[in-house]
Amino acid sequence: MATDKQRAAARKNVKKAQAGAKEKGTLKSLSSSTRAALGKEAAAVRRGDSPTRKELDAEARELGIEGRSKMGKAELKRAVAKAR
Repeated sequence: MATDKQRAAARKNVKKAQAGAKEKGTLKSLSSSTRAALGKEAAAVRRGDSPTRKELDAEARELGIEGRSKMGKAELKRAVAKAR
């Protein structure tokens, strides 16, 4: 079990990380077309029209595709489609 000191340190670290993310405004700095594309991709995954990266990774593992851990989602999609 964590001590009071450890819990306090963890809370402090979480607050620091949240403040840093808010300050950076990571999504705000993206172009509107990129934000729109990310939103469309997320909606497709929620609807079930597009597989998640985790699902693609599992399929790539079954197909024996090497280097999949270093691939992004789009690369995995292409590699899985090519290997089928």
